[in-house]
Amino acid sequence: MNIDENTRKELIQKALDMRSFSYTPYSHWNVGAAVLTNDGKIFTGCNIENAAFTPTICAERTAIFKAVSKGTRAFKAIAISGGPSGEEPNEYCAPCGVCRQVMREFCDNDFIIFLAKSVDDYQTFTLRDLLPQSFGPKDLGKL
Repeated sequence: MNIDENTRKELIQKALDMRSFSYTPYSHWNVGAAVLTNDGKIFTGCNIENAAFTPTICAERTAIFKAVSKGTRAFKAIAISGGPSGEEPNEYCAPCGVCRQVMREFCDNDFIIFLAKSVDDYQTFTLRDLLPQSFGPKDLGKL
């Protein structure tokens, strides 16, 4: 899948912007995500922590679940940016294992994942790169 430069920049900028909406009173680690649907829509998310920890949700899942709750189940790419509260990201923030598995539920192996410090400082991966030998819906013979 190809993502044009303007779309990539918009996606990354939205992920960076979403960090400001994070609710992270425990980790102080703000993550923003923006997922691009196959039809060109962008859904955003941020991480939201909870004192009981288990109910905490990552930015990536927030964005994907928002899209799914609106009827979208086909995705092209996601941008993820994370770092300490009040600071610009200074390292790449990769999705956790749970988020990778959620991506696998709704995305093909060639789904693009941008890990971004800024609009111009990012790394590009596919879901296959970050979740090799994955298990998804097709493995159940359901799709």
